Amino acid sequence: QVQLVESGGGLVQAGGSLRLSCVASRNIFSINVMGWYRQAPGKQRELVATFTSGGRSNYADSVKGRFTISRDNAKNTVYLQMNSLKPEDTAVYYCNLRIVTPDGYDYWGQGTQVTVSS
Repeated sequence: QVQLVESGGGLVQAGGSLRLSCVASRNIFSINVMGWYRQAPGKQRELVATFTSGGRSNYADSVKGRFTISRDNAKNTVYLQMNSLKPEDTAVYYCNLRIVTPDGYDYWGQGTQVTVSS
């Protein structure tokens, strides 16, 4: 019912910045959470940051102070501003939409590669 399209990934040097964008195919009117996850080779997918429809954000400890998540509901878009990137940030980053009410259903984007060189 909803398609998510990520953009903004790429190759950067340590200390650099990237801004990821995720656009949903339609407005989301129900209670929901949009966020970013990442997965490195041989690792499980892990939470990076979330932003609820109520305006609350959460971050993984590893990215606090460096990454900022934001939403523009008029544009059906969630962003992830990534500063002070480290090699350990290298992963495929996935946009996630969780419809909390009534479905409890997850939608995922295709992923965008972020590679940070030292």
